[in-house]
Amino acid sequence: MTLIRADRGAPRRGATRRRRRRFDWARFDRWLDRVVVVAVTIAVLVGIVALVLTLLF
Repeated sequence: MTLIRADRGAPRRGATRRRRRRFDWARFDRWLDRVVVVAVTIAVLVGIVALVLTLLF
């Protein structure tokens, strides 16, 4: 009598269930924060370049 399962590909029939992965709001918030930082940085750089061009010409 062997206790090793021979059918490795078959689904398990136990009480344990596979948990669904919930949406991670913290990861989304960090990603959104980086996007906002990049957008604001680009806007500030464009504003500075526009100001310099306006003052020089």
